[in-house]
Amino acid sequence: MKPIDLRSDTVTQPSPGMRDAMMAAPLGDDVFGDDPTVIRLQEQVAALLKKEAALYVPTGTMANQLALRAHTQAGDEIIAHRGCHIYNYESGGAAALAGLTIRTLDSATGHLPLAALASEIHQTDDPHFANTRLICMENTHNARGGRVLDQAHVLKVAALAQARGIPMHLDGARLMNAAVASERSAAELAAPFTTVSICLSKGLGAPLGSVLAGSNALIQRAYRFRKMYGGGMRQAGVVAAAGIYALDHHVDGLAKDHKRARRLAEAIAEIPGLQVDLDGVQTNLVYFDLAPDHPLDHHNEAGENAFVVALQKQGVLITGGHGRYRAVTHRDVDDGDLEQSIQAFQTLAHQEAVA
Repeated sequence: MKPIDLRSDTVTQPSPGMRDAMMAAPLGDDVFGDDPTVIRLQEQVAALLKKEAALYVPTGTMANQLALRAHTQAGDEIIAHRGCHIYNYESGGAAALAGLTIRTLDSATGHLPLAALASEIHQTDDPHFANTRLICMENTHNARGGRVLDQAHVLKVAALAQARGIPMHLDGARLMNAAVASERSAAELAAPFTTVSICLSKGLGAPLGSVLAGSNALIQRAYRFRKMYGGGMRQAGVVAAAGIYALDHHVDGLAKDHKRARRLAEAIAEIPGLQVDLDGVQTNLVYFDLAPDHPLDHHNEAGENAFVVALQKQGVLITGGHGRYRAVTHRDVDDGDLEQSIQAFQTLAHQEAVA
């Protein structure tokens, strides 16, 4: 039996309708700028986020890194949350590709504390300091449980940034999840930011692709750096069509993912030895902790986590280790899969209790 895959919403498979759209897509050469399907997707995302222009790229990491490069020059500094994707999960790209340092701030919710932010901004002629050129935020915030950023707080950060003349970039990999959960439009959530990236291959279910949106001038700079970074694609309309289909047909379904994540989180919270911050489960990500003395919170000689391996034997795939674990609901997990997953968690807990 095929395991139930809760490792990430990136494991989603293209739906039959999406596959048909991909096969029927009119094509050109996107490096020359004449693939009609890519153009359509870019225009659709620019309109969705109410930005002047947009650029289709292979990955969310590339979208973020292009934004950093377009906003800055080598030797500059950016400010971001300590748990953000740009800082933790993009292979040091800010330093390696753009020559940037990252000053991090922390909070339990993914927000940037205003007082700390104001005190950490560098704008000076003193050559000892790297000047702050960009402030980055992430919505939803992955490492803080898939939380939706409070828009009132975002607007306060934006007001501070504007007063200091500093642009802002939003890593909106799961921005559509945030829009559905908050009942706000994607354009409203994107409005405080100069540039915004969105990912099409997570909850929206496309096989690949992200889009960076912003002003005409910034997107033109990003277009050049996309080529430099190896992100120029040719008949990219084949996969861009999947992104169009996802935006047209898969956004509303995110609410079901969120509901299932909540059901899963509540079930896990009832299992002895497992701990869940239910207030933090706002979208499709479920983070949970094992109690410090849990017998499966260790790694075997092959480097595999014992809890992850034990749950895999029950037919469910998750990620994590060192006490912290994640399960992600998505469009390829239905109610039956969810209940089987909950049963797997409960069976594993029972086995450990008996042992």
